[in-house]
Amino acid sequence: MGVPTVTELLLARADDERPGLRFEDETYTWAEHVRASACRATDLRATLDRDKPPHIGILADNVPAFSVLLGACAFAGAVLVGLNPTRRGEALARDIRLADCQFVVTERKYRPLLAGLDLGGISVRDLESWPSADTPLDPVPASADDLLMLIFTSGTSGDPKAVRCTHGKIAFPGAMLAQRFGLSTTDTVYVTMPMFHSNAIMAGWAVGLAAGAGIALRRRFSASGFLPDVRKFGATYASYVGKPLSYVVATPPRPDDADNPLRLVYGNEGASADLAAFENRFGCKVVDAFGSTEGGVGFARTDDTPAGSLGRPAEDVAIVHLHTGRPCPPAAFDADGRLTNAGDAVGELVNTTGAGWFAGYYRDPGADAERLRGGRFHTGDLAYADAAGFCFFAGRLGDWLRVDGENLGTAPIERILLRHPAITDAAVYAVPDPVTGDQVMAAIVLGDTPLDPAGFGRFLAGQPDLGPKQVPRYVRTVRELPRTSTFKVVKRQLSAEGLTGPDVIWERAGRDIAYTTMSTVDNSV
Repeated sequence: MGVPTVTELLLARADDERPGLRFEDETYTWAEHVRASACRATDLRATLDRDKPPHIGILADNVPAFSVLLGACAFAGAVLVGLNPTRRGEALARDIRLADCQFVVTERKYRPLLAGLDLGGISVRDLESWPSADTPLDPVPASADDLLMLIFTSGTSGDPKAVRCTHGKIAFPGAMLAQRFGLSTTDTVYVTMPMFHSNAIMAGWAVGLAAGAGIALRRRFSASGFLPDVRKFGATYASYVGKPLSYVVATPPRPDDADNPLRLVYGNEGASADLAAFENRFGCKVVDAFGSTEGGVGFARTDDTPAGSLGRPAEDVAIVHLHTGRPCPPAAFDADGRLTNAGDAVGELVNTTGAGWFAGYYRDPGADAERLRGGRFHTGDLAYADAAGFCFFAGRLGDWLRVDGENLGTAPIERILLRHPAITDAAVYAVPDPVTGDQVMAAIVLGDTPLDPAGFGRFLAGQPDLGPKQVPRYVRTVRELPRTSTFKVVKRQLSAEGLTGPDVIWERAGRDIAYTTMSTVDNSV
């Protein structure tokens, strides 16, 4: 498959009078979408200062004008900068300045977020509704390597970085997934993840565009609105990132849940139990992949992929030791399924042939150099592989715990915690050991099923694959985990709060797996 551009994908729809974009009670054909983008592109070419980076910030929900402006940037040779409306104050101003936006277009409801900020003279404009002027198609020639978007990372470990997303980085996965899943003009792609993030653009919007399918936009994700929208729009495909899938599963079940047109849901970071529950309840296939805004590595999942596995890595992907850079040996397990050689088997996922689809960060050469070292693309993700070559996620590099001289990943512990039916969400992170290294701490969200410290201890004692050093020293019960607007857990916040958070904390004393309440703080206010 050649590498298309977004411009080419849009031009292929220029005469398509089938529904291309649906939003609430509005419907636009693909031909109308292309003409609207051409109209906006004419305005951009007349407005942008070509002596400066042609970057336009957008502060908006998933509304039709967002899609039109992205198409306009493709036609005008401009770059759309997706801004996160949950960022505030100087943090938001910092993102706008970093991205060299010439101006920011915003929904009126978000304009107050920009009032009084030091934007360095950058002007703010209201995001206009659907343009009606008919403009001849005269797009700026584009190549797959031309920049089209800046998409910020979630910022779970620091300030968000602006990832350079080229035409090819957006169009190629769209075309690949449309072909892989057999999507066509008879399908409807449901986009509910935020369009300022990579999942909605690359696994949603671009897929619908490449297939010539209809795209149904949801302003913002809603668990209760998911199934009604699927039925209303006739959605056959949807994308997700992990936690929203569990939110949908947590909605009250109905006997007719499987009576819907959905065939396939595609995304990443879904918990195994949620994937199975979603498939069974809604009667569709769920394909969970591994992905990041940066890209760079890929996996193949087959019918024999074990539960919880990322799949087998592509030929150019390896797990390498953090210190030696050499390939890690396969994971070894004891009779109870405990990983016995974590120090050797757990390593960093890298692309051994270079950057893959990673086109660098904008104005951050230090971060580029950190990602691209020794001719390899370093993901910052930890993993291990079994003897059959199936990979398992072990956490982020920043999640690495050092307990009694042993390195531990957080993801395997989180997977074990989520086995308990009372635990609906979990995050494992480090708190300082009073002598040296780390102690394991977990934050858990409890559902409707009761769970007390003694019951939690009995549960952990019954998990044969939980190693003695993986057992949390402290457990914090919380109403919800702190998350970014793209549903990533902000572990640095939990780690910084340590034992001071306004919640119930259980403590394990000694080596026995037995917990008592360490402190109780009224968190009802």
